[in-house]
Amino acid sequence: MKRTIKLAVAAAVALTSTAAFATNGDSLIGTGAKARGMGGAGIGMSHGAESALTNPALITSVNGTEISFGGTVFMPKVKTDIGAGSTDSAADLSVIPEVSIAQKVSDNFYWGIGMFGTAGMGTDYRGTGQNMNMVTNLQLMQFAVPLAYKTGGFSFGVAPVLQYGSLDIKYKTIGFGGAESTTQGVAQDFGYGYNLGAAFSEEGLTVGASYKSAIDMVYTGQINAATTQFNGLMGTAVLSDHLEQPAEVGVGASYKIGGSTVALDFKQIKWGSAKGYKDFGWEDQNVYILGYQFAQDSWALRAGYNYGKNPIKEQNGATAQGAVNNFFNLLGFPAIVEKHYTVGGSYAFNKTTSADLAYVYVPEATETYSIAAMTGGNITTKHSQQAATAQLNFKF
Repeated sequence: MKRTIKLAVAAAVALTSTAAFATNGDSLIGTGAKARGMGGAGIGMSHGAESALTNPALITSVNGTEISFGGTVFMPKVKTDIGAGSTDSAADLSVIPEVSIAQKVSDNFYWGIGMFGTAGMGTDYRGTGQNMNMVTNLQLMQFAVPLAYKTGGFSFGVAPVLQYGSLDIKYKTIGFGGAESTTQGVAQDFGYGYNLGAAFSEEGLTVGASYKSAIDMVYTGQINAATTQFNGLMGTAVLSDHLEQPAEVGVGASYKIGGSTVALDFKQIKWGSAKGYKDFGWEDQNVYILGYQFAQDSWALRAGYNYGKNPIKEQNGATAQGAVNNFFNLLGFPAIVEKHYTVGGSYAFNKTTSADLAYVYVPEATETYSIAAMTGGNITTKHSQQAATAQLNFKF
C-alpha cells in the first residue's frame, strides 16, 4: 500500500505543471470521476475517498482504506472576435490530476488526503496576429487532509486546505499602440483555507451541507502589470495583484432505493466578493446539480446535469473601465459556459480494485459585450467543452 500511495502522490505532482480549464466560473464541476459522472453531485452523496474536498464528512462511508487516483483530459474550444474576425484559441487540451485517500481509524474517526487540480482558465492566441496575441494561464491545485467524526447517522468533517496557484498574462496591444504587457514570467503563490462538512444518513436518505472558505492568492507583477498598458484609457491600472478563490456554501441530498440513487445539490460560489474577480465585475453564481446512479454488485452507470449561470456580468462598454473589463473577461478569462451534461460508469474487477469513467459535454455558449470605448465595437466569444475522466480505486 505504501508503494501505491507514493505513486499516487508522484502522479499528482508531475501533472500540476499542465494547464487547467474549468466550468462553474473557473472551478471544475466536480472532483473525481464518480461525482463528475453525476454532474458534480457530492454534497449529499458519498463517493468514498473522492469526497475529501467536496464534503469531508462523507469520507465516513469507507470501510477500511480506500485510494483513488486518476485524471481528467480537458478539451475546451474558445474563439473570440474583437472586430477583425473570429480566431481560435490554441489552449484546447490540458490534463488535470486527482488523488484521494481515506481511511477508517475506528467506528467514529476517519481521516484522509486529497490532492486535486481544482480550477483554472486560459487562452492562447500567440502567433495569430489577432486578439492581441493574448496568452493567459491560471492553474490551481489543492491539497487537503480531511478529518471526520461519525456518531449514529450523523457525521462531521473538517479539511485544512493548502492551495498552489500560478498565473501568467501576456499580450501585445496590436492596434492600441503596439506596446507589450510588462508582466515578467509566471507568478506563483500558496494560500490556506479550510472546508467544513456535515451529513446525516438514515434508511437510504442522505442530506449534507458544506462550506469552503475563500483562499486569497497574490500573483505579484501580473494583474497590475497586465492592466498598466491601459492606463491612458482607464486613468489607472488595477492596483491589486490579489486573485482570491471564492468561498462556497452548499447543500445536497440523495435518496437510494434498490439499485437507484438520485442526488440533488445546490451551491453558491461567491465570485462577487472575491478579491480580483469583483474588480472585473464577476457576480455570485448559483449552481444547480441533478445526478442519477444505477448500481449493481460489480458495476454502476451514472448521468447528470449541472447548470450555473455565467458569472461574468457585462459592464458599460461606453466607459473606459467597463470596456477594459469586458475585454479582459471575454478574451483572457471566458468563463461563460452554463450547461453541463455528464455520463459515467464504474466496474469492479474484484473486491480490491475498480475503475471509474466519466464524460462531460458542454454545449457552446456565446456572449457579445461592448468595448465601444476601446474600439467603437464589440467583443464576441464562443466557448464549448468536452472532458473525459478516468480513475482507479483500491480498497484494503
